[in-house]
Order: sequence, then C-alpha cells, then structure tokens
Amino acid sequence: MNRIKELREEKHITQIRLSIELEVSQETISAYEKGKYFPSVKMLIKLSEIFNTSIDYLLGLSDIRNPDLAMRLTPFEENLLTLSKDLDEIGREKALSYIEGYLKK
Repeated sequence: MNRIKELREEKHITQIRLSIELEVSQETISAYEKGKYFPSVKMLIKLSEIFNTSIDYLLGLSDIRNPDLAMRLTPFEENLLTLSKDLDEIGREKALSYIEGYLKK
C-alpha cells in the first residue's frame, strides 16, 4: 500500500498522527504501507476521506486520485488545487494575489 505512504508524506502526516485519526496503532499503518496487511473497507473509506482520493486510487487500481474532480479539472488545475491545500490562509491569499497580478501583465 505504498499509495498510503505517498499520500501521507505529501500531506506531511506522520504514521502516528494517521494512526490516531484512524484509531489504530502506528504498527497497523506501517503494515498497510508495507503491504503486510490490507485496510478494511471501513478503513479505506476513512483513508479516502482523509486524503480526498478514490478507494481505487488507494488500492492502486487507478491513477486518477479523484474521478469526480478529474472529469472537471485539467491536470494543471488538479495540481494547483492539491498544492494549495498545504497552504495556510495567508499563503492562499498570497498565491491568489500573485496569480491575479501575473494575469494583469
């Protein structure tokens, strides 16, 4: 389940923090990431909500993180949205101001 590790690291979440959110042990998260154990359906649903991805993406059955968004967003737009989620409110405002300033050139 290296997708779980990939998504966790993208969001800068430790195994311990994720284990607390899922109410499982850190060892369970490690086992998911190493492919020793597979998450239950209940855990897959929680993981998909935490990482805003489809269960198919988590399981490696699809390369589309969120098919609902993929149908409406270009890859650039999806990337921009993903990156913006890591910003705080001030960072989002600065990024938006930068883009607006760039467009006024």
